[in-house]
Amino acid sequence: MSGTPTAAARCRREAGAGANRWVVLVVLCVSLLLVAVDATVLHVAVPAVTEDLKPDAIELLWIVDVYPLVCASLLILFGTLGDRVGRRRVLLLGYGLFGVASGIAALADNAQVLIGARALLGVGGAMIMPATLSILRQVFPDRRERALAIGIWSAVAAVGAAIGPLLGGFLLEHFWWGSVFLINIPLMLVSLPVGRLLLPESRGDRNGPWDVVGALMAAAGLFGIVLGVKRLGGGEAPFSPFTLVPLLVGGALMAGFVRRQRRRASPLVDLRMFARSAFSTSVGCIVLAMLALVGLELIAAQYLQLVLGLSPLETGLRLLPLTVAAMASGLAGAKMLRRLGPRAMVCFGFCLTAAAVVTLTAMGREDNAGLLLFGFVLLGFGLETTLFGAYESMLSEAPPAQAGGAAAIGETSYQLGAGIGIALLGSVMNAAYAPGLSSVPGVPAADSAAAGHSLGEAYEVAARLGGAPGAALRHTARDSFVHGLHVTLLVSAGLLLLGAVMALRLPRVMECPPPAGSAEIPAPRKVADSRVSA
Repeated sequence: MSGTPTAAARCRREAGAGANRWVVLVVLCVSLLLVAVDATVLHVAVPAVTEDLKPDAIELLWIVDVYPLVCASLLILFGTLGDRVGRRRVLLLGYGLFGVASGIAALADNAQVLIGARALLGVGGAMIMPATLSILRQVFPDRRERALAIGIWSAVAAVGAAIGPLLGGFLLEHFWWGSVFLINIPLMLVSLPVGRLLLPESRGDRNGPWDVVGALMAAAGLFGIVLGVKRLGGGEAPFSPFTLVPLLVGGALMAGFVRRQRRRASPLVDLRMFARSAFSTSVGCIVLAMLALVGLELIAAQYLQLVLGLSPLETGLRLLPLTVAAMASGLAGAKMLRRLGPRAMVCFGFCLTAAAVVTLTAMGREDNAGLLLFGFVLLGFGLETTLFGAYESMLSEAPPAQAGGAAAIGETSYQLGAGIGIALLGSVMNAAYAPGLSSVPGVPAADSAAAGHSLGEAYEVAARLGGAPGAALRHTARDSFVHGLHVTLLVSAGLLLLGAVMALRLPRVMECPPPAGSAEIPAPRKVADSRVSA
């Protein structure tokens, strides 16, 4: 070999393209772990941030919400940009931005700087998330291996969401609140050179200019929709201007985006993907699964703390089996998919999750640790089985050239389903909970109305009233909350069964055509042929 720059560049390209795809998977999973942890690690640090920076109520809300809001809004923009300019390039830029934003957030001395840093973290997360899935789609052209890779990828996502609060709690016990952000920097300093060396570059169809106007329309439209949905989930009135205007403007922009994409010769997102039954059904299943369950998890956490009186740490430990079961399902998902096929697997996941939800209706005012353990294990396994089958079918149905756009659509569906679920199930919960507090003996009407807002507020009113009226209000509020929880569980079960019916449109069997340009997939221990990145 010569030492010319051309030869050196060729060696670097071949190293990236020919790197063992399982090593590539490890790098991608580390990326995902950072983003997943950062989505939840701040939750336990909110009291410390409040004490140090003294944000007002609006600033505190934005500190918590701006990261997922910005991330969800920009997924389509950066997913499609990666298809155009290179997925590895966007991923590495996301690494760099994530590290810089983490440093700014850790050293923030006021709420405005922290909000800005969290927004930058959201931009970095939006660059990283779809890039990991689209690169995974490229380096695993064989569907059977890709299914295993997606299972590992989804198990890592479950781990990240679970360890975020636990890691945050550990750091806060030993350091200041900024340490929850500083942990990102050394990992990003390692990920940047490793990713540059090992990750293969890939692009989609680059015919025609990138639709900048369309990308901005999608970002602004999704921002409005997600913001409106989050306000609904936070208890804002549906017809409040702060809720209705973002929803209407966001919906109009997204409608304009869809119309624009249909007219363009080189669209950002090829909407013809939705004409494929498996693709559109998979996206619908992701939305419905998250819609039914994310709000339910929030209510379950309130039940454990406010009804059973568990501490935040005890609550996290009670919910941990759900995460462990989700990890197990992700690791076993590839084998299940080969044996059952997408249709049966997703239907089974929905039905198993519905059975878990119905089982949890046996929860009452007294602690039943065995029932909760059984129900949460079924819930985690069923949910991950559903999401695994839906994600795998969606990615496999998308053309390789549209891998970034397809990954962005999947992640956006996940975020929207989660936001709508909190709003919808929160409304169901409030509608079932509040009427029970309308006429508590000895409690004034104004206090009863205040107690009807939430169980936590009911406890505050009861403590202020004291005596027999306070005890009666506390007892009634607890019973009303349990009743509302049962109603919400049954509504969730109905949504899950609807998802099982929807999944009947998925393919019956897992079709595994040979990868294009390759008759045989190298064994995991060998260096993958450079053609896998094509």
